[in-house]
Amino acid sequence: MARPRNPAPTTPHQKSAPTTRFGPSKHNNWALSDQQVSLVRQKVAPRPLPLPARPQAIEIDLARSALVVVDMQNDFCHPDGWFGQKGANLRATRRPIPVIAGLLEDWRAAGCAVVWLNWGVRPDRLNLPPTVQYKGKLSADAVGYAERSPLDRGRSLVPGDWGAQVVDELPVADTDIVVHKHRLSGFWDNEFDSLLRQQGITTLLFAGVNTDRCVFSTLQDAGFLGYDCVLLEDACSTSSPAYVTRAIHFLVERLHGFIASSADLRGALGAR
Repeated sequence: MARPRNPAPTTPHQKSAPTTRFGPSKHNNWALSDQQVSLVRQKVAPRPLPLPARPQAIEIDLARSALVVVDMQNDFCHPDGWFGQKGANLRATRRPIPVIAGLLEDWRAAGCAVVWLNWGVRPDRLNLPPTVQYKGKLSADAVGYAERSPLDRGRSLVPGDWGAQVVDELPVADTDIVVHKHRLSGFWDNEFDSLLRQQGITTLLFAGVNTDRCVFSTLQDAGFLGYDCVLLEDACSTSSPAYVTRAIHFLVERLHGFIASSADLRGALGAR
């Protein structure tokens, strides 16, 4: 009769395989071990921050908030950019630069998320409807989206070209998130909404240009989608008449969210 084989020796304290994680953020992932896949998400500890605002003071959760900086790009803010070569007055689009620069320093130091929401059109413009293309050009001899200006710095607002890059005065950190948009609102034809939800972001604080165009269009859609919206009035600007900005502030206060200032936000971060 064949002698039974001895079982393989076992090590009482055998080291298990390291856990591997799958997911877009620390609090939104699966954990794979040598025994199972855990679908249990980690809780995010709230980080409350009181903030003066209109029409009423608010408290935001830094753990679930993102600073959304809109369109601070060479083509809108640099004299050699698309708008500068069109003859546009860049005083308004450049006004928020030092304000945003200071805010970014304190916001990042607090470990909070930064999203750069930039125009970034396809070179072939196949997803831009006639209205968008016409409003960006207006006449046959003008320069439109993805076209080259007389002083050639690349195609206007095409990702990878100079004009679509954020201005040098506002460095983009490796930890920041960059999203390209194809409409005035940042929530059309791209991944912006999905990205925010996967990161667990529920509150958006808006800075950039123009207050009454891309900033407001994005803020309004954000409110429709269920995000909490805060417009940082001193970190936004527009070349439109002053009464337009007053109207936007009225609408945000009345319908879409809150108005605050970057100065108060920096003060609150410092006090924290």
